[in-house]
Amino acid sequence: MPRNSRTITPADILQSDQYELIRADKKQEAIARKALTRLAVGPHATVLFETWDSMWLQIQEMLRIEKGGAEQLVDELAAYDPMVPKGAELTCTLLFEVADADRRDAFLRTIGGVENHVSIHVGGEVIRARPEGDTERTRASDNKASAVHFFHFDFSPAAIAAWKSGEGAAMVVIDHPAYGHAAMISPESRAYLARECF
Repeated sequence: MPRNSRTITPADILQSDQYELIRADKKQEAIARKALTRLAVGPHATVLFETWDSMWLQIQEMLRIEKGGAEQLVDELAAYDPMVPKGAELTCTLLFEVADADRRDAFLRTIGGVENHVSIHVGGEVIRARPEGDTERTRASDNKASAVHFFHFDFSPAAIAAWKSGEGAAMVVIDHPAYGHAAMISPESRAYLARECF
């Protein structure tokens, strides 16, 4: 599977019977990967940095569940391939999680526009989140934020160099007036993402 190509093609996708033979191993790999790509930012936000492997697995799992074949594959590739880091970026899924449904609804109504308040800081560089696609992230009618966001962080050469150097702090920052939190990205995560994404 040519992860270095920075894209997922139909040729990379296994037939369902082939996938079943390796699915348990791939799920175990995913658990290990999340130890390096999952980051809590404050009490309610979780960042999941994406890679070629995480998006490949997502596509395989969607095909396994929905059994839509080649027609479905076109839609899955359109949805998930853009989230494969293309060589000068990090991508992530940001989840806002509150267990109680009523409390979650109330919380999401306080953080409208949060998609404009997410960044990565490294080596004096600030890389602002760029939302994926044109999906509405904050509902215009009541300013309620989505519970799930998909972001790109476009790194300059200087930011990539700072990230790869391993020096200084790297962190995810959410600076929304109603939800201000930051979390350090571990050296191990930083090294892993440098190998997988840059």
